[in-house]
Amino acid sequence: MKITKINVAPKAVKLKEPITISLGTIEHSMSAIVEIETDEGTIGYGEGSPGILITGETLKGTTECIQLFERQLLGVDPLDLEKVHSIMNSVAAQAPSAKTAIDIACYDLFGKKANLPVYKLLGGFASSVQTDMTIGIDTPEIMAEKAKLAISQGFDTLKIKVGTGFVSDIARIKTIREVVGSQIKLRLDANQGWNPKEAVNTINHLAQFDIELVEQPVAYHDIEGLTFVTNHVMTPIMSDESCFNSKDALRLIKARAVDFVNIKLMKCGGIHEALKINSICEAAGIECMIGCMVEETNIGVTAAAHLAAATKNITRADLDATFGLNEVAIPGGVGLEATSLISLSNKAGLGLSK
Repeated sequence: MKITKINVAPKAVKLKEPITISLGTIEHSMSAIVEIETDEGTIGYGEGSPGILITGETLKGTTECIQLFERQLLGVDPLDLEKVHSIMNSVAAQAPSAKTAIDIACYDLFGKKANLPVYKLLGGFASSVQTDMTIGIDTPEIMAEKAKLAISQGFDTLKIKVGTGFVSDIARIKTIREVVGSQIKLRLDANQGWNPKEAVNTINHLAQFDIELVEQPVAYHDIEGLTFVTNHVMTPIMSDESCFNSKDALRLIKARAVDFVNIKLMKCGGIHEALKINSICEAAGIECMIGCMVEETNIGVTAAAHLAAATKNITRADLDATFGLNEVAIPGGVGLEATSLISLSNKAGLGLSK
């Protein structure tokens, strides 16, 4: 099998409603949709979804980077994933979302060639994934209403965005816990919103509301601060922005900086690198969560769901991006209806087709 053409089309779709995190407000799904054509007539689908607040990438830059990759990847076997990534790394030093677009499409082709769903290729541990539902930053009352709606849709785990200040964060979680009761799991995500001492103080006060974990409490580069927080609270701490790739994962583990690691395909460059992160963490006894960017379409979320289902050490999932969309990029895969259980089909590849 040889790559004969790589088509890329930028796509921006307004979300059903904006979502606010401590870093800013996101209003659109933005992705570079990729189709890799081969000499066997098979097409692989992928996407690069640049989250400028997290990775610093733009849709225009991601699209142009994918076009640069095409020049070097024509004639290459898309199943030679190590070679594909080596070529992309020689073209662009970072550009994780652009690399993810190519990576996902290659895995889609791999599954189609083998006539197996991607989750079977990657390990086949399960065929479904349980996801949480994210509640963006707003007033305590509005966030509590959204939490009630999510529970009515069948979700038993909520991911609550925080990180705007001690008083406001305490008020939000107190109100939500009172509304949802004691049986619902609450995960908090500060998106780097606190400094280390503020994080310790806030998390220790929030512990009274039975918090499952807190994600990325401090700035991504402050590994010492992250370690300080982990060592001074009983609530488990998870990295997100502090872990882009396998080298970051190793650095966090050596520092004993976190209890969990959040993997996102758009941060690390795709499934190929995500598998390395998960293996390093599993060897160290650290479980992983699979996450997604708010800006992703069903292509990226479906790829992430296949990875999560395939691997035993990915024990948590935050794959709710499609629930905020009005349309899918390509039919198939994870749908638009809010559901806590994502069941994967046995169709070859990612189950996407026009």
